[in-house]
Amino acid sequence: MEAWRKRLAEAAQPDRFGFLHVDLNSFFASVEQQLHPEYRDRPLAVVPTLADTTSCIAASYEAKALGIKTGTQVGEAKRICPEIVLIAGNHSQYAEFSHRIAQAVERCCPVAHTPSIDEMVCQLMGREQEPPRARQIALAIKQAIRDDVGETLRCSIGMAPNRYLAKIASDMQKPDGLIGLLPSQLPRAITHLALRDLPGVGARTEVRLNAKGITTMQQLLALDRRGMHALWDSVWGDRLYHWLRGGDTGDDGAPAPVEVQKSLGHSHVLGPEFRSEEGAWAVAHKLLHKAAMRLRMERFYTTSLAVAIRYQLTREQAEQMKAKKHFSGIKQAGWGMEARFPDCQDTLSLLEALQRVWKQRPQGPQFARPFFVGITLRNLIPESEHQESLFAGQDRRGELSATMDKLNLKYGHSTLHFAGMLAARETAPTRIAFTQIPVQYGVDYM
Repeated sequence: MEAWRKRLAEAAQPDRFGFLHVDLNSFFASVEQQLHPEYRDRPLAVVPTLADTTSCIAASYEAKALGIKTGTQVGEAKRICPEIVLIAGNHSQYAEFSHRIAQAVERCCPVAHTPSIDEMVCQLMGREQEPPRARQIALAIKQAIRDDVGETLRCSIGMAPNRYLAKIASDMQKPDGLIGLLPSQLPRAITHLALRDLPGVGARTEVRLNAKGITTMQQLLALDRRGMHALWDSVWGDRLYHWLRGGDTGDDGAPAPVEVQKSLGHSHVLGPEFRSEEGAWAVAHKLLHKAAMRLRMERFYTTSLAVAIRYQLTREQAEQMKAKKHFSGIKQAGWGMEARFPDCQDTLSLLEALQRVWKQRPQGPQFARPFFVGITLRNLIPESEHQESLFAGQDRRGELSATMDKLNLKYGHSTLHFAGMLAARETAPTRIAFTQIPVQYGVDYM
């Protein structure tokens, strides 16, 4: 009886695609190869700074063929390929290309979701869901990107009944792939995948699944809905059970919306010339300048500022402190502190809070070589919920920040600033956003 019901359910579900997931291949590296024809067909890596201790944030397919990938330390990449081209990432250029690609995709099919700077999702409607028509749309998207944006910009497209499977399909063939997962092919079409191929299953989750006896996709797919719920100990297991079989649970794998943003900030791995107390302070000042401007552009107030600093240790210091390695390979010691204050959004008040925290940083030989600084504004309050103090005078600090913003939006975010960041004015540029499309404020992106 159960087998009969299963066959009946499969027969009732038409072989159609509900979503296309467009995943740009080696996006940042491909943009650089489009902008610089001399770099095409050469191993290339995009890095945050031109220092051997940092890590690659993107690699061209020529570099990937040699074993260089995202996360590879720059020094190791040079060892593997001494002639590798290293380029400091340009956030504004990647954001601009992302917008141009979205416009090209829109020529073929409306973009329904943008999960990240190098991903776009199209929801298919009516006859668009028929496999031959969906395939035509996917091929048209590929051609539109080549024609409108550039020949080095390739993408892999996954087609599936729901968003979750479309994302999986887009990763199954790279570069320049096109894979469709029809309801009648599921779940057998994904039995060969590894657990880590599932969105949302990272290293820690894999360890937890392995501890519960699930080490292969076949074992996972053998579980019924109740078994999946028990495995994940949440409704996520129920959703995953349906998604992997082509079902629709109403949210199609979309992340749960966050009602109110909780924090914003910036961090930076310091270049060698800034790995001193003075250099770290200048960079921290620059990061606060950017965060404060974003705070006002996004219409928030904050009541908390957190500072994080990481220090490079000698081998002897690392052994004494039993220190852990940073992802760059540097033996490190970390420090952080948070300041709380009445809600504000002007740069001068936030700078005073930063100065108070900065004075509390640790001293001593093991804290003499900072290599990382992070600034985070927490406990954000929407402007609509901000309550002015009954005893507040004229807000001259707010007027000063508004004037600075007006000039910086017109001429560039670092045009007008407080003197403390002067030494770092050109460093700590806006970084690449992996999980959101950057927003353009004035002439620059954030």
